Amino acid sequence: MKEDSRQRSSSCVGGGNNCVEVATPAPRHVALRDSTRPARVVTTGRTAFHALISGIRTDEI
Repeated sequence: MKEDSRQRSSSCVGGGNNCVEVATPAPRHVALRDSTRPARVVTTGRTAFHALISGIRTDEI
């Protein structure tokens, strides 16, 4: 995951090291990682990622 391409969760407090980070390493993929374990990266498709976020926002997950 490129350092300059990642975004941190809006709930990340004070820029600390306890955040969810998201990047788009390829046009159809999204990479997720926990800032406390940056070597562990989960990659998924954009459609699945958007479904996850939508489910979280509507409390369906």
